[in-house]
Amino acid sequence: MAVSSKFILEQGPVLKELGRTALTTVKQGFVKPSGTVPSTPGPEFRQVLPPRSKELVKTYVKHVGGDPSRYKNTLPPHLFPQWGFALASKTLTDIPYPLVKVMNGGCRLEINGDLPNDKHLVVCARLENIDDNGSRAVLHQRITTGTVDQPDAVVANLFAIVPLSNKNKPKGPKKPKPCVPETAKELEYWRIGPKAGLDFAKLTGDFNPIHWIPVHAKAFGFKNTILHGFSTMARAMEGLNGTRFSDGSSIGTFDAQFTRPLVLPGNAGLYIEGEDKVYVGNAAGGAAYMVGTYKAR
Repeated sequence: MAVSSKFILEQGPVLKELGRTALTTVKQGFVKPSGTVPSTPGPEFRQVLPPRSKELVKTYVKHVGGDPSRYKNTLPPHLFPQWGFALASKTLTDIPYPLVKVMNGGCRLEINGDLPNDKHLVVCARLENIDDNGSRAVLHQRITTGTVDQPDAVVANLFAIVPLSNKNKPKGPKKPKPCVPETAKELEYWRIGPKAGLDFAKLTGDFNPIHWIPVHAKAFGFKNTILHGFSTMARAMEGLNGTRFSDGSSIGTFDAQFTRPLVLPGNAGLYIEGEDKVYVGNAAGGAAYMVGTYKAR
């Protein structure tokens, strides 16, 4: 079922920052960046936000395959982009990189406590580090979400990759992209529709056009729109909640790397191997869209 467009009205802060970032990107086309990389860690930005809409949370959980009854009194920690992206965007002000090329490389989510759904959220964001080797820059951002009583309930470490010059790429054979191990166990298999990117954007505010405008996605080299990395991660976490943590226990850490674009519409399965390895891919032994690890809290 398609997500109602009425939820866009709840995404004002993120849309405002996306607009500011787009304007900065346009300016970069006319003004050559200084090339000066700011010192890190950068300044911390802090904001106190009102409780999230319960209807938004319920619709979001259903969208990513979760059980809304699991979140009667709390917020799903993987929903952090909805309240955290606007603040995180501020940490990239004056960054001398073409942000229009930025790719989501991965995320480490540390869940130290529950986020109550009826209290104000204390959100902080900071640019932790920049790793620039000449061929690409990795921007490490940290977003913490909590309450006055527990300010670090959920800590998200984001790793954005900005491709730079091909001239500086290390020489030698390319590393093979990760695959789902043939011995991995399948937990779930999903059919993800063509509008999944647009629906996720309505619920989180992340309206990057590569996720919902086919022409734009194709202009960047994709066959069609691609699923948000954070949507893939959320689906994986809820898949684990329904199969590995159905006894009331919960995930404590979830470390994900996004290794291939998941083109929409598409099929994908959730796979595990051993005690802590998790994959999202098209089949056991096939291509992996996400590889990661998880641990219980």
